[in-house]
Amino acid sequence: MASPDSTAVRVALWRALHLEVDDPPPVFRDEVGLRLAGPEDGWRERPDMAPFTRPFRASILARARFIEDCVEEQAGRGVAQYVLLGAGLDTFAQRRVDLAARMTVFEVDQPGPQAWKRQRLVDLGYGLPAWLRLVPVDFEAGDGEWDRLEAAGFDPARPAVVASTGVSMYLTREAVAATLGRVAALAPGSTLVMSFLVPLDMADPEVRPGMARAMEGARASGTPFLSFFDPPEIVALAREAGFREARHVSSGTLAQRYFANRTDGLRPPDPAEELLVATT
Repeated sequence: MASPDSTAVRVALWRALHLEVDDPPPVFRDEVGLRLAGPEDGWRERPDMAPFTRPFRASILARARFIEDCVEEQAGRGVAQYVLLGAGLDTFAQRRVDLAARMTVFEVDQPGPQAWKRQRLVDLGYGLPAWLRLVPVDFEAGDGEWDRLEAAGFDPARPAVVASTGVSMYLTREAVAATLGRVAALAPGSTLVMSFLVPLDMADPEVRPGMARAMEGARASGTPFLSFFDPPEIVALAREAGFREARHVSSGTLAQRYFANRTDGLRPPDPAEELLVATT
C-alpha cells in the first residue's frame, strides 16, 4: 500500500510544529495530523522542519485557517457539500465534527495514499463516518474526478465549497483552466478556494532560496512545478472560466487577518503562495 505523499506529510508536521514551537495563540490548531502521519522519532530535526522553513509554515497555517473560516461561513448559509481536491492528510473531518457532520465531505486523492489514509483512520479509531467520502482518483489513468465525485454522492446541482491547495503548481495551465471551468459550472452559490504560486522573481526575496530549493526537489522527484501565476492573471482566468466573481486574497491580507500583534514575528511571506477565491 502506497504511503502518503511527502508533501502531505510535511504539511501535517508543520501544522503540528506550530503548536509546539510558535507562541500562542495558535493560528490553526491541528493535533490529529501528527497522529495520522506517525513520523519516526526525531522528526523535529528533519531539514524541512529547520528554522528557515518558518515562513512556509506560516503560509500553510494561513491558507488552512482561511479555508476553514470560509467553510464555516458557507455552512452557516446552508452549503452542505465540501470537496477537497488533493486532500492529503487533511484532518477537517476529524477535528471539526461540529461542521463536518452537517455536511458531506468529499476527499479526492490518489488511490494508494488514500487507501493508506483510510486504513490509518480505522487503526487510530477515527473511523469513516457516513458523511465522509474518500474518493480515489487515478489521474495518470485518466480518471475523471468529477465523475468519481458524482458516483460517491456529490450533487452538482447543489452548492459546494471546493478547496484546492498545493496542487495548481503541479498542473499545466490548461489543466488549471479546466479545473476552474468545471467548478464554475457548479450550482450557483458555490465557492472555490485555490492556492497558486507567483513566479519566483515576484516572490518575497526572503523565501526565494527556499522556493528554488522546493522547485529543484520537485523536479528531481519527477513532479516538477509547471504553473505560476501573477494574481491578475489567475483572476482573469477564473472570470474567463465563468465564475460570477473572482478575487485574489493576498498573503499580506492573511498576515493582517491572522498574524497581527504576534509576539514571535511569525507571518507568511508576501507574496509567495497566494489564494484565489471565486464564486458561481
